[in-house]
Amino acid sequence: MNAAWQVELHEGPVTLRPIRARDQNAWQEVSRRNRDWLRRWEATVPPTPAGRGGTRPTYRQMVRYLRGEAAAGRMLPFVVLHQGRLVGQLTVGGITWGSMCSANVGYWVDEGVAGQGIMPTAVALSVDYCFAALGLHRIEVCIRPENRPSRRVVEKLGFREEGVRPRYLHIDGDWRDHLVYALTAEEVQEGMLERWRSIRARGPYGN
Repeated sequence: MNAAWQVELHEGPVTLRPIRARDQNAWQEVSRRNRDWLRRWEATVPPTPAGRGGTRPTYRQMVRYLRGEAAAGRMLPFVVLHQGRLVGQLTVGGITWGSMCSANVGYWVDEGVAGQGIMPTAVALSVDYCFAALGLHRIEVCIRPENRPSRRVVEKLGFREEGVRPRYLHIDGDWRDHLVYALTAEEVQEGMLERWRSIRARGPYGN
């Protein structure tokens, strides 16, 4: 399992590959340019009674943490490329085995390419890999109710809305409610990517 995170996944101009230390300049440029677009949805660290927390990790600290979790088999940290250019990030996290065999997916994309079907393609690639290659059974995506662009991604792909988790994650400086979307392997036996191809073939799509 430790080597499973080193895979690269491709569909047309979209690629998922492991995040690297040398992605720093491209990642930071996209992140800075999209600061206002992303701020409302980004996880934050609440301060503790001892005064710790509340500060964002550096890029290199983030990559070290993600790669350590990946090496332990708990995470798949990808960057999203479109035509070879870094345009976002997708992380499969909380990978749990045993009787659960589940994970959760989180993602963000450059506002400049939103609406081009890039993120639905990336999510479909990751779901197929989790189900078919890793043998996971359930994928969850938790999204703030106000985040309509992100909700459209999973709704297009056929994730079920399961309800609300009150004050679930610390986002943009406070504890925020999240909608839970989920999918099990039995619900997408044709493959998520094949489902997404069929959806695109029927007409216009967005991100």
